[in-house]
Amino acid sequence: MRIIVFADTHGFTRAVKDIFERNEDAPVFIFLGDGEQDLARMRRSYPEKTILSVAGNCDYSSESPENAVYNAGGVKLFFTHGHNWGVKYSADRLFYKAKEIDADIALFAHTHKRYYEYSEEVHILNPGSAAYPRDGKPPCYAFIDITSKGIFCAHVDL
Repeated sequence: MRIIVFADTHGFTRAVKDIFERNEDAPVFIFLGDGEQDLARMRRSYPEKTILSVAGNCDYSSESPENAVYNAGGVKLFFTHGHNWGVKYSADRLFYKAKEIDADIALFAHTHKRYYEYSEEVHILNPGSAAYPRDGKPPCYAFIDITSKGIFCAHVDL
């Protein structure tokens, strides 16, 4: 199963559309906040997709939760925007939360920087920003492949 993860679009709807068009075979999309209004059209255009989201610090009046858990094929994902988790300094708090709830993957955003680490059987992934990166690299998103042989995570340039 492929899961597409993206974040920090901040109103740049073309990036969201590109991500969905490039990944029409993916059944699950997870948006990690800051641009939640950009998802409304995609939810209408792709009603067959599972589209999950959490609120970011710029998603004012959002009805989405700040954190969520999703189970995919026996793999547990914990996801959040990250602004309440100190992610600009360290992903440690997310790592420990993932360990506490037995999550296999912890997802976060907020920094606009790509990040991936695998430690003590926990994948920690930030997809970077699909619109306004702050790491000197192109805008991007990430995917997670869950297979019988394991979990594979990677970033994709837009």
